Amino acid sequence: MSRVESISQRAIGNMPAHEQPISEQFRLVARQWSDEDAAASLLEELKTTTLEKIKSGVIANEAMSENKAERLAKCTPEWSEYVEKMCAHRAKANRLRLQMEYLRMRFSEAQSHEANARHEARLSR
Repeated sequence: MSRVESISQRAIGNMPAHEQPISEQFRLVARQWSDEDAAASLLEELKTTTLEKIKSGVIANEAMSENKAERLAKCTPEWSEYVEKMCAHRAKANRLRLQMEYLRMRFSEAQSHEANARHEARLSR
């Protein structure tokens, strides 16, 4: 671990996910989202570089135009795997972002429910 955890953080880490506070659930999902988003962004940034490497391999076999080399490079299994991997990381990051939004909504609902309960208690006095 990169930092020292408190006793309460260690205790929360041992709890089943459904019993953890919403803030801890959010923190864990946010960390996963950050990692997946970074992986997807890196693959997106390297897309041109990767395509050029594949094109270089295609051109090394014979002299051809850039257009033909790009077309042939995009037909390779290597390029297909790269694009599929990039899209899978982006899809996972998007699902995690939606999960974070769900946790935000649950927190907001809990706050509203608690405020309503306090208000009702004041009115019943």
